[in-house]
Amino acid sequence: MTDTPVTKEMTIGEVMEKYPVTEDIFKKFFGEGCFTCPGAKTEDIAFGSGMHSVDPDIIVKELNEAIASEA
Repeated sequence: MTDTPVTKEMTIGEVMEKYPVTEDIFKKFFGEGCFTCPGAKTEDIAFGSGMHSVDPDIIVKELNEAIASEA
């Protein structure tokens, strides 16, 4: 079990819905298309990272930092 709210196995849509503060991080790494892509509802962060040639651990770290800064 993890002590961070977001893991790379979570879907992009799930994270954006639960933690709106993460939207800017997804824009930074995946672009604006994330918000209109039907795959965002079913694709996990690891898959999206592979599609955009980004290390998923870096994205997860930034997502969790953004969530922590909101708390």
